[in-house]
Amino acid sequence: MILDRLKVFQKFNIADWLSFYRIFSFPFLMVFIFLDWRLVFTWMLLISYSTDAIDGYLARKFNMTSSRGSQLDSLGDQLTLVAGLLGLWVFEKDFIMENIEIIAIPMVLYVLQMIIALFRYGRTTAFHTYLAKLSAILQAVFILWLLFFGPVYWLFYLVIAIGIVETVEEIILIGMHKYWVKDVKGFYWAMRDKRRQERIKN
Repeated sequence: MILDRLKVFQKFNIADWLSFYRIFSFPFLMVFIFLDWRLVFTWMLLISYSTDAIDGYLARKFNMTSSRGSQLDSLGDQLTLVAGLLGLWVFEKDFIMENIEIIAIPMVLYVLQMIIALFRYGRTTAFHTYLAKLSAILQAVFILWLLFFGPVYWLFYLVIAIGIVETVEEIILIGMHKYWVKDVKGFYWAMRDKRRQERIKN
């Protein structure tokens, strides 16, 4: 019985386990927010963001990409983003309230994108577009810098702008793909693949 359970864990690779780390660290991050342990929270959030960068690299480098891995990665990313935003709300509430109208734009679009994906696919997307990766990096840098040192406004506006463009692209990609797919580089590449398929059919 125990051996059978252990065999289940053998199905997961190192990239999956790094995604699991982000998922399992989420409740601890929530506890650190509740306890008002800003520095501990920020360092643990830094580790979570670091695992996000590492697991994607390992998955591509050692050909460990899979539908399961993409979904785990997306879930870990979403939970880490939620943790970061909740941390900002608690530790930098004045900054958030001063800029709430601007912050609300990408947030509303993001929620809308998730709702559309759930209705269309029954689950969240895992496109992992280039814009999504760039947006995630900028968000991580801004959130960590804000928590460690304070706000940098040019970076804040850049994060908002890229976040809006990236989310709109994801909504367009959902409209272009009838069925759930993973690892779509972006709108340009999706259109190129669509034209290629049309030429093959004709």
